[in-house]
Amino acid sequence: MAVYTDVSAAEMADFIARYDIGTLTSFHGIAEGVENSNFLVQTTGGTFILTLYEKRVARGDLPFFVGLMQHLAARGLSCPQPVARRDGTVLGELAGRPAAMVTFLPGVSVRRPTAHHCAELGAGLARLHLAGADFTMERANALSVAGWRPLFQAAHGADSLAPGLTDTIAEELKALEGDWPKGLPSGIIHADLFPDNAFFLDERLSGIIDFYFACTDAFAYDVAICLNAWCFETDGSYNVTKGRALLSGYAALRPLSEIEVTALPRLARGAALRFLLTRLVDWLNVPEGALVKPKDPLEYLKKLRFHQQVAGAEDYGLIP
Repeated sequence: MAVYTDVSAAEMADFIARYDIGTLTSFHGIAEGVENSNFLVQTTGGTFILTLYEKRVARGDLPFFVGLMQHLAARGLSCPQPVARRDGTVLGELAGRPAAMVTFLPGVSVRRPTAHHCAELGAGLARLHLAGADFTMERANALSVAGWRPLFQAAHGADSLAPGLTDTIAEELKALEGDWPKGLPSGIIHADLFPDNAFFLDERLSGIIDFYFACTDAFAYDVAICLNAWCFETDGSYNVTKGRALLSGYAALRPLSEIEVTALPRLARGAALRFLLTRLVDWLNVPEGALVKPKDPLEYLKKLRFHQQVAGAEDYGLIP
């Protein structure tokens, strides 16, 4: 989450008036994240999250995201629900941006996940994959391997962060483009399930939020994203205990197939490169005046170097 577009109190009150959720009492921007403009909104009827869609979110994809959240909730997954306006629609416009209101989920995100949190997350990810199995809409992953070279080309000045970074990315990109896993079991994936997108209550996973990168892609790629996001320590080292917990939690509900296990190291490298590239582009192109905290791209350079040395899925904690 972040804030790129300012909204006045009068604009917000007028927007809220189109809903049956009471009158506006307060709102403030949420600085976490880097993609869309988000506001915590309080009304006399409750607490909500308002999102203005920016940057990498295409207007034509919004019905997919809205429909997916409704579908997953109907199948028992705890996730935000779009709030309908008086005219029955859930998508509107605010400050020149497409906008939607969703319900507020209780819970706390964890900054330093434990192995227990990782196990809960793994099981939650499996439930998400299973719940989305009969969702009929599809959305291609614009940030999979075919989308990485355009990001690389947009990352002007990469060497200002680390000498030789441009060449490192170019070599890795060439390697992955030439040998990216194909034919893996696929369906709806979250594609951005970082710790700030998962809520916990009493040490139990209570909800998953921010589905605006969700798409149709390989389930194991989603697992690889989570290994990157949840199982590394602040010094860049991989915590195999956390990895084992996450993979075991996932496999208890949806065991990985042999081809997924074989592909996991490659997928983890790709996931690391994807977030290195998007973070790099964001770091080098922060709009003036935006309420946003760009995330360090070099965190994912360290992770990429780890994945390049991995011999097999056992190195991530997978029990044969």
